[in-house]
Amino acid sequence: MSFEVISVIGLGYIGLPTAAVFAARRKQVIGVDVNQHAVDTINLGEIHIVEPELDMLVHAAVTQGYLRATSTPEPADAFLVAVPTPFADGHKPDLSYIEAASRAIAPVLKKGDLVVLESTSPVGATERMAAWMAEVRPDLTFPQQAGENSDIRIAHCPERVLPGHVLRELVENDRVIGGMTPKCGELARDLYQCFVRGECILTDARTAEMCKLTENSFRDVNIAFANEMSVICDKLDINVWELIRLANRHPRVSILQPGPGVGGHCIAVDPWFIVDSAPEQARLIRTARNVNDDKPRYVIERVERAAKRFREPVIACLGLAFKANIDDLRESPALEIARELAERFAGQVLVVEPNIRTLPGVLEGKARLCELNDALAEADVILVLVDHAPFKRVDPVRLQAKVVIDTRGLLANG
Repeated sequence: MSFEVISVIGLGYIGLPTAAVFAARRKQVIGVDVNQHAVDTINLGEIHIVEPELDMLVHAAVTQGYLRATSTPEPADAFLVAVPTPFADGHKPDLSYIEAASRAIAPVLKKGDLVVLESTSPVGATERMAAWMAEVRPDLTFPQQAGENSDIRIAHCPERVLPGHVLRELVENDRVIGGMTPKCGELARDLYQCFVRGECILTDARTAEMCKLTENSFRDVNIAFANEMSVICDKLDINVWELIRLANRHPRVSILQPGPGVGGHCIAVDPWFIVDSAPEQARLIRTARNVNDDKPRYVIERVERAAKRFREPVIACLGLAFKANIDDLRESPALEIARELAERFAGQVLVVEPNIRTLPGVLEGKARLCELNDALAEADVILVLVDHAPFKRVDPVRLQAKVVIDTRGLLANG
């Protein structure tokens, strides 16, 4: 099938790069987002997020007429749903964004259209998306009703890209594509092969959903091991960074690096989807989540002990994003730590985050956003939370009179 018009629902950290990559292949792309600022910014040929080289790709796509944004879904041949899937109280999956997107695009569907859910989702979410659309469009048939003969094809294809490298990995990485029927999967594969140079591997929708959750849970468990080792090493007065470096010289050992916790919309969230689906069986996954969720509290306690050395301590938090060289603050342990410290040390917390222009609301009036040089000059306690590139270039001489707590092994090796 020829996909003449492609609609991407959700123009965030995954949706916008995906839309831009399709547009770069000279496909007509309609981006849809409820954020009017994002829509207006994109239609100016600019971007509202930080991702290397994305600004140039979007500018070219908009200027050449292959990409435009709107707040209301329009008819297309394929729809990619890339909206958030956070969790609600009790770590329960919140599918309200997927439901809203499903009900919004249903009125513009026509026979032969393909709908792909890209949002990382609990097992069964793709089927629920199809059910929501079927409620709105009883005049069309969906795979759960008509199988291979359905009017609308439904599939799940989770993204698996690294922030900061999204454009390259969208093209190069393999994609797991799960159709609600084999023909649904084949049609989705045809769509992605427009730009994916990696292999497009077919499976069913539920397996594809679980695959993404498994990938992120695997990483979460291994990060939890590293974070737990860092706490143990502190207790035993051992440099965890040296320990990991030595242990990793074993040919079958590859320990990850510890940090202040785990952030982002994937690793910090997805394991809870598995726990929610199989609470009695997911014992290791639940424990790893608890270990990583507890790490920010441990970091805060270290800072409080260090601050007691000073009458009116000034604390500099280096970094708010959940990983290096991006502006994404979702589920960021660095932001959680900075917020808590700002509550406890009101007016004494400096924040250095080179990828944002204003402090997030939870820090407004409680901390001060400043440049790196100013923070290094004023602070008594330097807390490294993110390994942004500028922080790696700090002259160690400037830290000699400071107390340095380095959760990334960047400045003080522990």
